[in-house]
Amino acid sequence: MDEASKTERIRGPEFSDQYFSGKVLDIGCGDNLVVPNAIPFDKEQGDAQNILNYLKPSDFDCVHSSHSLEHMRDVPKALEQWWQLVKPGGAMVIVVPDEDLYEQGVWPSLFNRDHSATFRLNKPESWSPVSYDLGKLCSALEHAEVISLERQDMGYDHTLKNHGLGRQGKFFMRLNRSIIKRLNRNKKTLKKLGLSIQLLKYKVNLISVKLGALIDQTLEDAVAQIQIVLRKKTEK
Repeated sequence: MDEASKTERIRGPEFSDQYFSGKVLDIGCGDNLVVPNAIPFDKEQGDAQNILNYLKPSDFDCVHSSHSLEHMRDVPKALEQWWQLVKPGGAMVIVVPDEDLYEQGVWPSLFNRDHSATFRLNKPESWSPVSYDLGKLCSALEHAEVISLERQDMGYDHTLKNHGLGRQGKFFMRLNRSIIKRLNRNKKTLKKLGLSIQLLKYKVNLISVKLGALIDQTLEDAVAQIQIVLRKKTEK
């Protein structure tokens, strides 16, 4: 399941009704718009790092971006430009990976080499040399009011979280993915034998972690992210 679909399950219809009505821009959406009426902005539309080269300021009731900000070359500059697109009284919803749940103490990211930054929540310092405190970063935007800020870890098993890569970690990571793929391919056979594929996966993952591997739980149903919702205050 992709990250957008998993996040939608967390939010529920009330969230969409509250924030995704009116004119909505979805940055980095790929083929999966946050709502059907949203306007897409992805690589086909231009460079999100310099989005004001393509779109007018104060033109959207809501700007949404899920798992795109971490790909920007200059995170503060990109965020500032995205914020300028929001009308006074409008909202911006940003979702990024949580560095402790996703990268797990290793930079560059082992799970997505295209990441340019990591993000943290309520930590004064970070192990990452390219870390941003999402709350502080967004709070500094002009006329920004933080409506909500939360870590989302639905389906994430914290017993499988590691920090840093063991000496043989990369080897056991490759072995882990190979075994998990084989288990997924043989679901029907395992079910006929009365074996629980979820239990088998958990045991494989737990052994891998103990041997120094890192597990990307977002490849399955888990999320490992931070979401912030901002409202742009109207000027008096």
